[in-house]
Amino acid sequence: MIITLDEFLKLRQELPAVDVRSEGEFAEGHIPGVINIPLLNNQERVAVGTEYKQKGQLEAIKTGFRLVGPRLNGIIDEALCVTEGRELLVHCWRGGMRSANFCSFVQMAGIKTHALKGGYKAYRQQAVASFALPFNLIVLGGETGSGKSEILRALKAAGEQVIDLELLAQHKGSVFGGLSMPTQPTTEQFQNDLFETVLKLDVSRRIWIEDESIAIGKIFLPEPLWRTMNQSQVVEIDVPKEIRIQRLVKEYGETDPEQFLEAMKKITKKLGGQHFNIAAEKLLQNDWSSTIDVLLTYYDKAYRNGLERKQKRIVKRLSWDGKSIDLALKDILTT
Repeated sequence: MIITLDEFLKLRQELPAVDVRSEGEFAEGHIPGVINIPLLNNQERVAVGTEYKQKGQLEAIKTGFRLVGPRLNGIIDEALCVTEGRELLVHCWRGGMRSANFCSFVQMAGIKTHALKGGYKAYRQQAVASFALPFNLIVLGGETGSGKSEILRALKAAGEQVIDLELLAQHKGSVFGGLSMPTQPTTEQFQNDLFETVLKLDVSRRIWIEDESIAIGKIFLPEPLWRTMNQSQVVEIDVPKEIRIQRLVKEYGETDPEQFLEAMKKITKKLGGQHFNIAAEKLLQNDWSSTIDVLLTYYDKAYRNGLERKQKRIVKRLSWDGKSIDLALKDILTT
């Protein structure tokens, strides 16, 4: 049975889903929650593609069957294990031969299948289109160390709608944001995970999001969402510098100093040679407070420069002591 993307997204709540593309395609980006059972693995996919270019479709199909044949029992066993005798959702790249053949094979083993029309490509098209929706965003701004991420997650816990870009990107945003963090997903996978968040939102209601650059580590935000963020209302969190230093020392103070120094070298030019040398010296002395203090010279200046472009969009300034999240929430939710 062929099903639409809307039907696929609904049925996956009840049925397991399988992505039959190669493991390389899957690693680049996939629908969250699906299981990868490649009909053709990386090497086999290249071989079939080469055969298609050199000898045509018929020879490519014959090569594909020859390569899949020895693994067919294993493929069916994996499908049986995934379904436990139930129905199965299936997709490939465009809803073409790979998913059709996979469905034929496992149906012979008694598994009822539902193939996604348009395949993963249809999912990607809807994901990309979703980033241009008219989101009712409220952007949380504030200088480095002001606790924007902490407040954002407290808002979510309080039942507010939230898009947590840093959580999805597995990165805290600054040049130090990747330290002690898992490996970042690909930009494609980040977008898929972001789309899954969007699917759960009511875009007519307010949605909180943290102020970010267009790049979070190696990941780039979708341009339509980035434009919406830069046109949305801003709530600015104002935290005294000494408290921000304490918070950042707590956050990074257990980091390997050598790794921190390597990250710091990436902003040597922006920080200025003299400031870099002072910060590096303090870091090697294990004086994290002084190190962070020097670094904020650069980060605070960069924030203030960007603030000039946001002045007309700031609807509230919240002075926070960096301690009582409940008081911060009480104040911010009056926005």
